[in-house]
Amino acid sequence: MIKIGKFNKLKVIKLSAKDTYLDAGDSVEVLLEKTEVLGQCGIGDALNVFVYGDAKGGLKATMQIPYAQVDDIAWLKVKEVNAAGAFLDWGLSKDLLLPYGEQTQKVVEGRSCLVKLFLDEENRITASMLLDDFIQEEAFYFKEGQKVDVIIADETDLGRKAIINNEYWGVLYKNEIFQHLRKGQKTTAYIKKIREDNKLDLVLQMARFGDKVDSVTEKILAKLEAQSGVILINDKSHPDDIYKAFAVSKKVFKQSIGGLYKKRIISIDKTGISLLNKKSDL
Repeated sequence: MIKIGKFNKLKVIKLSAKDTYLDAGDSVEVLLEKTEVLGQCGIGDALNVFVYGDAKGGLKATMQIPYAQVDDIAWLKVKEVNAAGAFLDWGLSKDLLLPYGEQTQKVVEGRSCLVKLFLDEENRITASMLLDDFIQEEAFYFKEGQKVDVIIADETDLGRKAIINNEYWGVLYKNEIFQHLRKGQKTTAYIKKIREDNKLDLVLQMARFGDKVDSVTEKILAKLEAQSGVILINDKSHPDDIYKAFAVSKKVFKQSIGGLYKKRIISIDKTGISLLNKKSDL
């Protein structure tokens, strides 16, 4: 069965001077404009095309690749706002409609918004900002430590909400975020904990604490050697300054320089840390 808003592999059943017609099954034809066809094709050839509805209620196909398909979450730019709603740039010549009834706040031309792509009652591909209508709070079939794809969503008092695999909500806690995140950003994360209510806690890195300390220790030594053996950061420095320098939490940084201090590789004073021995002495 043909999937509207998705890529489908359809066979060519008819050719004309201007258009190519594809078989969608049940005697339904899908129009693919001749200008869309890359190279030569003949009757019976199978083409991988994206299928969408036209203004007359029929089906059209394109070989263009949209930024997102139906059921995806996407961060899309607003191209135009008019009486019908907002129209989003999703990589196709025909813009994507975000109706006023699917908006959670005023959208502005030139800015972007996080939306879910879905089929409305008339099988038209539509965007919605009402993410809670589509994203589930409770998740099943995940395992702690499992790697997942996420899209960064809104900030909260706890940290950042993130959408897991386009389907489930997860939380990244602010005291465990050690990098800049922006709304709509796609990245990977790990299931840190499955709570009793089946909600998911996430972390961006699943490395063991000891491994992280060893990695930061190497960075500290490398920076010391590159800066004539002195760094103007110590265990009393502000967490933001530490993160800017080494992209880690203050806890990991203190653990790293503590190990170096115990081995008499560095000294620590009010202004920063200094290298006493070379890295080869480790």
